[in-house]
Amino acid sequence: MTQTTPSEAPVTNTPEEDGAARDLSDRVQRHPEKAHRRDNASPKKPSWIRVKAPSSQGFFETRALIKDHGLSTVCQEAGCPNVGECWSKGHATMMLMGEICTRGCTFCNVATGRPDALDPFEPARVAQAVDKLGLEHVVITSVDRDDLPDGGAEHIAQTIRAVRRKRPGTTIEVLTPDFLRKDGALEIVVDACPDVFNHNLETVPGLYPEVRPGARYFHSLRLLQQVKELDPAIFTKSGIMVGLGEDRQAVLQVMDDMRAADIDFLTVGQYLQPTPKHHAVARYVTPEEFGSYEQAAYSKGFLMVSATPLTRSSYHAGDDFAQLRLARESKLAGEAAT
Repeated sequence: MTQTTPSEAPVTNTPEEDGAARDLSDRVQRHPEKAHRRDNASPKKPSWIRVKAPSSQGFFETRALIKDHGLSTVCQEAGCPNVGECWSKGHATMMLMGEICTRGCTFCNVATGRPDALDPFEPARVAQAVDKLGLEHVVITSVDRDDLPDGGAEHIAQTIRAVRRKRPGTTIEVLTPDFLRKDGALEIVVDACPDVFNHNLETVPGLYPEVRPGARYFHSLRLLQQVKELDPAIFTKSGIMVGLGEDRQAVLQVMDDMRAADIDFLTVGQYLQPTPKHHAVARYVTPEEFGSYEQAAYSKGFLMVSATPLTRSSYHAGDDFAQLRLARESKLAGEAAT
């Protein structure tokens, strides 16, 4: 569920705009739960949202490798605007357990419906792809799988262990579902020892009934807090989108809630509407406002903050992890000296 203000020419539509241009029948097939919704108009994108069309050799090589290994990525399924930049560097966020989610969040472009059975060979294929890409840091996410007794926790854990066996030096970040009503699922993932445990709150609590109706704000907060209780060495991370209709005070309160749950790393990015059937963009938050959110977050004690219009959970994740680790070491050194 990450995250540069690209302004160089030539520019093109973001993947979300291309998705919005699909015909109605395609939208209904991909998002049947949204077929009854009226179209929601959004304001025109400002210049700071525009991105370059993918054209590098690295982009096409990464795309071919993902296809050859039969893998899904959130970069594709969620229509991430940073796919061109990340894939050109050989960075891709692996999405486990298929391309169909059991939730129907109004902000998300991942398809909703009845998922297929789990592929027992997927963890090994992900590990092979990570090795071939030579990744020093990998982000592994998944669709929500409310149909599974453990929400897919064991499959995620198997993937972590497979990557560890194949490439021991690679640090691993997981971006997980909320495991709502899946007792014991969180412990399964934590026992596999990811370096970073990420679960996105996505928005302020007042917007949950409309934006994230299948989730519970305080359950998600508690999930992240429990990670620290189970293994304090694991970094915790969470992110929200802005431009959905929230106000500044609500965003600052979310920051306070996150710090109370001992979350280390905050990401804040602009919500972009995938299709007219999705939640409308209330407004485009300016780069200056994002800078203000970053300053506020650091003042509240986060070890690491990424707050830009195009911030997404896994954007620059490897570089950010290195800074995150240094920030913790610096903090611990300072505490030891006092």
